[in-house]
Amino acid sequence: MNQLTVAGVSKYFGRRKALTNVTFTCEPGQIVGLLGPNGAGKSTLLNILATLLSPSKGAVTYGDRSAVDGGAEIRGRIGMLGHDLFLYPELTARENLAFFAELYGLPDVSRVVTHALEQAGLSARADDYVSGFSRGMRQRVALERALLHDPALVLLDEPFTGLDQASTAALVSRLRDRQRAGRLIILATHDLDIADTLVTRAIFLIDGKPVEDAGGGRPLRERYQAAVAARPA
Repeated sequence: MNQLTVAGVSKYFGRRKALTNVTFTCEPGQIVGLLGPNGAGKSTLLNILATLLSPSKGAVTYGDRSAVDGGAEIRGRIGMLGHDLFLYPELTARENLAFFAELYGLPDVSRVVTHALEQAGLSARADDYVSGFSRGMRQRVALERALLHDPALVLLDEPFTGLDQASTAALVSRLRDRQRAGRLIILATHDLDIADTLVTRAIFLIDGKPVEDAGGGRPLRERYQAAVAARPA
């Protein structure tokens, strides 16, 4: 997966156009910010990249293969954190992570899970039921669930939701580690201040349509406001 290519992707739900002709290419080692207002199509695009949805038009290729060509092998190299955290509240944090580690067929599950709990800062709560966790704690467990198998492509939908300042800083550090390891990270967020310090590239979606990033060395918030002002007709 040496390149991710999105070529003319559109997605329709009945008569509603969620995405229209989205095109971009990105590479390993980038942290790409997918930015836009509510309803702009960010989550839809992430679900398409995760192979959970198929585009109505256009294509997504992972290296030189489509999701259909690559099948389970490509899906096994993708990690996603969405609005649904995909955790079982009746299981402990350790049991949740062990379950997913076994699904991925990872060796030495106990070691992998222990390391993940350390990364999440939840070693002391490892054997507590997730049902008793705050949203921020569940978010931290779910992030580790998405990273357990060291995916080449990491997709994050509002990953900073519910996190306090310390947890946010830890997540930023974690993502930079993945970037240095040559992983491609694409995240949708409304937190422009955090994104400005983290992303290496911004893609603006307005009403499901891509808007060019004016760039020019300006702060991300200014570029975002310019993109909104240039809303496609």
